[in-house]
Amino acid sequence: MAEGRHPFHEWVQLEQPRLGTVVTYATDEFFGAKERLIDPQAPVWVDGKYDDHGKWMDGWESRRKRGPGHDFCVVRLGVPGVVHGVDIDTRFFTGNFPPQASIDACVSDEDVPQGEWREVLPRTDLQGDRHHYLAVESDAIWTHLRLNIYPDGGIARLRIFGEVRSEVAASDAVIDLAALENGGRAIACSDEHYGSMHNLNLAGRGVNMGDGWETARRRGPGNDWVILALGQPGTIEQIEIDTAHFRGNYPDRVSVAAALFPADEEVTVASGRWQTVLPESKLAMDAQHTFSSELQHRGPVSHVLMSIYPDGGVSRLRILGRPQRGE
Repeated sequence: MAEGRHPFHEWVQLEQPRLGTVVTYATDEFFGAKERLIDPQAPVWVDGKYDDHGKWMDGWESRRKRGPGHDFCVVRLGVPGVVHGVDIDTRFFTGNFPPQASIDACVSDEDVPQGEWREVLPRTDLQGDRHHYLAVESDAIWTHLRLNIYPDGGIARLRIFGEVRSEVAASDAVIDLAALENGGRAIACSDEHYGSMHNLNLAGRGVNMGDGWETARRRGPGNDWVILALGQPGTIEQIEIDTAHFRGNYPDRVSVAAALFPADEEVTVASGRWQTVLPESKLAMDAQHTFSSELQHRGPVSHVLMSIYPDGGVSRLRILGRPQRGE
């Protein structure tokens, strides 16, 4: 997940392998495997580590090009999405980074599309051993990105920040309205010192304590909170709050509010639109909590506000309900 706050922190990382994203092609990967480009972990430098091809580098690295052209790789997103920004990360690449890069995008069912590419990030100068946070000015939905480097070299990581745009079939079925794969997204929180708010709506249970949302210890008045935008408005039928792996640091209590916000209105914790869905309720350590009969205002709603008292860690939040039918 994200390594800290940056210009695109409010958006989801679409390149995560656990979403199904894969690097499907690279023109060359002599020095560094293409799969390292989307490794969820931060790149590292290992002094004195060599393999059969030379110095081991934690990233995708092509050999020195001796003819015309340039190298590129293709990333197939696990879920279609709108891309708002990228980080072309050249950390630890100093004398072997590409001087320039650009990004194209397309929509395709193929692993390696052959045509219909559109430039979404023009050719941009790079520097060695640093992050390059670059905005993408497009509201289109994409399935593939192509990272071009000029002419060759190494990139440690490519982070792709945006929002999932998943079509939920019209039906009366109950789904997780907040799930990432259904377009849900955490948009704001009071604090995320130990764990990102973007972990809350990932698929599956948390794998460890770092795979959840966790705040710093609160030393003053008040409580911590997080706001999630649902993938589409819906009516809530059940809420699941999972404190997996949080034992000495789980919240003592929790409450959930919800609201239906117009598309052009800013969503803030201070808004007067919030209505209580789940009144303040006790939590237990390392446990899944299911609430249904306790729920009050059920919708239709577009956003939920989970408040924890006073602080602590929550692994997953599930908002189970029925999507609102279109007019």
